[in-house]
Amino acid sequence: MSKPKIFIDGQEGTTGLQIYDRLAAREDIQLLAIDPDKRKDEEERRKLMDEADLVFFCLPDDAARKAAELADNGHTKVIDASTAHRVSPNWVYGFPELHGQRMAVAQARWVANPGCHATGFLSSVAPLVRVNILPPDYPLTCFSLTGYSGGGKKMIAQYEAADKPDELFSPRVYGTALQHKHLPEMAAVAGLDRPPLFCPVVDDYYKGMATTVMFHNRYLKGQPTAKEICYILSAYYAGEKAVKVAPFNESGEILAANTFAGTDKLELTVSGNHDQTIVTARFDNLGKGASGAAVQNMNLMLGFEETAGLAL
Repeated sequence: MSKPKIFIDGQEGTTGLQIYDRLAAREDIQLLAIDPDKRKDEEERRKLMDEADLVFFCLPDDAARKAAELADNGHTKVIDASTAHRVSPNWVYGFPELHGQRMAVAQARWVANPGCHATGFLSSVAPLVRVNILPPDYPLTCFSLTGYSGGGKKMIAQYEAADKPDELFSPRVYGTALQHKHLPEMAAVAGLDRPPLFCPVVDDYYKGMATTVMFHNRYLKGQPTAKEICYILSAYYAGEKAVKVAPFNESGEILAANTFAGTDKLELTVSGNHDQTIVTARFDNLGKGASGAAVQNMNLMLGFEETAGLAL
C-alpha cells in the first residue's frame, strides 16, 4: 500500500515548520517538497496539491482562500491553519474532543484548524454548554496569556532582538478593540448567543498558553460548585489522550502558562469555591494550539492512530 502524500503550503512559516518537524521523521507518509523559488508559483502549488492526498494551508487568510480554489480538485483533503474557514459551513471544525467532532473530522475533506485562544476557551466552555450547565446567553469573560511565538516570525524577531524596547519585557494586553479574530469561532462552536468579553495578553516567553474563563456559579443551571464543575469536565473528557482535566485545585496552586510547552496536549484546571469558578486551559500555542492539533486532525483524516507523531 502506498504512503499518503502530504504537502505543506507555507512550510516556511512558524506553523508550517512545526508541522514539518512533527512529520519529517514519520515513515508512514511521504512529504512533498516545493522548489523554494516556486513557493508562490500557483501552477507549481496546484500541481503538488493535485498529487497530494492531504494539504496543510499555513498561510495568511486571503492566501488560504485562494489556495482552497487551487485545491478544489475533488480528491485532495485540506487542513487550513488560518482563520479563513473556521466558521464556514462547508468546513469541519477540527477539535476532535468536542461532541461529534472526531467522526466529522475523520470523514471530512475540508477541515479548519482551531485558533490557539479559541482552543483554550472552547475546551472549557463548549462542554458546559453541551451538558446544559452554562446558559448560551451567559455574559462570559475570558483572558488568555500566550508566549510571543503565537505572533509569528515578525513578533518572534521583535522579542528576540538584542535591542528590544523595555515594553517587550512585560506582559502586554492587546486586542483592546474587542474584535479579536478568534471571537467568531469561540461563539459559533460553543453555541453561544454572543461572543465573550475577551482579553488576550502576550508576554516575554517563547511558547505556552493559559486561557482562563470565569463564572458566577449562581447563574449556572443547577448552581454547581467549582468542584462539581471539575467533576463534570472530567467526565466529559474521560478517556481522551490529548485533553485532560487535573484534580480540583483545592489549595489554590499557582498556574504557570508555559507548563506544557513542547507538548501537544491540553490540561484543564478548575479552581474556586461554592460561589465562583475559574477554569484554566494550559497548553502549547504551537502544539495543541496549532501544529499539534493539525497533525492530530491529519491522523484522523488519513486513518492513522489519532496521536501518532504527537508529544503527549
